[in-house]
Amino acid sequence: MTSRVFETVPPDPIAYLDRLAVSELGREYKAAMLAALTVGAGQTVVDLGCGPGTDLAALADAVGPGGTVLGVDHDREAVDAAAERTAHLLQVSVRLADLHELPLADASCDRARTDRVLQHVADPALALREARRVLRPGGLLVLGEPDWGTLTVDHPDAALTAAYTRYVTDHAVRNGRIGSQLPRLAAESGLEVAGVRPITPVFREVGAADRVLGLQRVTRRAVAAGYFSPVDADRWLAHLADGPFLATVTFHVVTARA
Repeated sequence: MTSRVFETVPPDPIAYLDRLAVSELGREYKAAMLAALTVGAGQTVVDLGCGPGTDLAALADAVGPGGTVLGVDHDREAVDAAAERTAHLLQVSVRLADLHELPLADASCDRARTDRVLQHVADPALALREARRVLRPGGLLVLGEPDWGTLTVDHPDAALTAAYTRYVTDHAVRNGRIGSQLPRLAAESGLEVAGVRPITPVFREVGAADRVLGLQRVTRRAVAAGYFSPVDADRWLAHLADGPFLATVTFHVVTARA
């Protein structure tokens, strides 16, 4: 079953990140993260997993001309894009590096952030210990991650929704429950958890949800993995495309202090 409401071709990764950043969800949680970070003029801030530099300009504005913003990412294409986009910002530099082994000195940063990064890394606990290592005493780390186990897509057959969510957490995302795990993992890394803010967007339009969730593409992968039969997948997608639509997932913004 195919429908024009669903994207059939995966978007370019950089285009996807740019699109999410300007969505209602992106604007809401990114504003919450920036507010929680309480960046001051002259500070040093590191964006861990900066991608194509979506948030570097806002951080540069916050630190002012006397501050420093470091963007770190493991993807060469993303680093090149971030460097090009921020070339006019003298306080910003971007580095190709692994979050599990940061090329930064101990206690060299006042603030750090990760934005939907820990759901993908091989070892979130190690990445958090590295973030703690580079923070100065009293420095803040703000983490933003979804808990895909909270994903609910309304359907008359609740078993199909359960199968879809189970596939996402089991296979589609490496660390699918990371949002709810952040406070514990941060505490275990030696950080003091200062706040947890849940943000739950509600999607009422299937096209808008699909641009974030990739509903049809994920469903086809779930069929290949044995979570849906082809018939059930068609029934699932047909209702999403034509029936009243609602989907939600909870995003967690966690603030922790070194």
